[in-house]
Amino acid sequence: MNTLLFNNLNLTYKNGFQAIKDISLKIENGMFGLLGPNGAGKSSLMKTIVGLQKPTSGNIIFNGTDVSENPDDIKKNLGFLPQDFGVYPKVSAYDLLQHIAVLKGITNSSERKNQILSLLEKVNLSDFKNKEVHTFSGGMRQRFGVAQALLGNPRIIIVDEPTAGLDPEERNRFNSLLNEISNDVIVILSTHLVEDVRNLCSEVAIINQGKLLRQGNPNELITELENKIWSKPIDKSELEHYQSNYKIISQQLIERELYISAFSEQPLSDFSSVNPLLEHVYFHTLTQKQ
Repeated sequence: MNTLLFNNLNLTYKNGFQAIKDISLKIENGMFGLLGPNGAGKSSLMKTIVGLQKPTSGNIIFNGTDVSENPDDIKKNLGFLPQDFGVYPKVSAYDLLQHIAVLKGITNSSERKNQILSLLEKVNLSDFKNKEVHTFSGGMRQRFGVAQALLGNPRIIIVDEPTAGLDPEERNRFNSLLNEISNDVIVILSTHLVEDVRNLCSEVAIINQGKLLRQGNPNELITELENKIWSKPIDKSELEHYQSNYKIISQQLIERELYISAFSEQPLSDFSSVNPLLEHVYFHTLTQKQ
């Protein structure tokens, strides 16, 4: 079992902006979802985990070692799939994995070959090993990204907005692959797509403005909102009135009709009760006073 701990983590940049504010978390093997809007501090937290920047205070403990002081201890156990995985032009999938494997310190040529062929099969790209990666579809490129992230048998894998731009079929295939590899490692999924977290993750943390707002099992967080989410269609001209008089947590346009969702522990007149979703948890959390 791998364990990643954040103890009262803070990060303040030289310009005085505090990107991470006293975050404490415990993450173990499996899929962990990190949710937050743009600018919430997700990227700053990811960069701090991988050792690209040192926290101002607090620490990060990986399997008992303080990696905030010794970042190399986590780098050798890390796989990373960024949102935009850049590739060299005119280089085949096999040759690019060879190059990345050498950079990761896999010096034995036989070991490299066996690992690369095994990973290409795992991500269903064996038939395309000699094809130039820049010609891959978006889904194929993301699966290749998983293969390179798995080189060297990492214990932590960080994926940043992995399904952005994928069609539904490729998205499902990619999510199944992430779920499969999370049995033996920590997979941190940083995203703003609530549905992906709901389908994949056994734990989720919601952050905003550098603060940890909520953490828990998605199903348990959803259960807390049962009989507390209410919805109704309204005219757009009425939106300001409802925002002033109700706790509106989200709005959605469905077939040209505007539906609002409100939080209330008591029934609301003319509203219909709806089954809560993780997105309701997300929006309700973001609308709380911080």
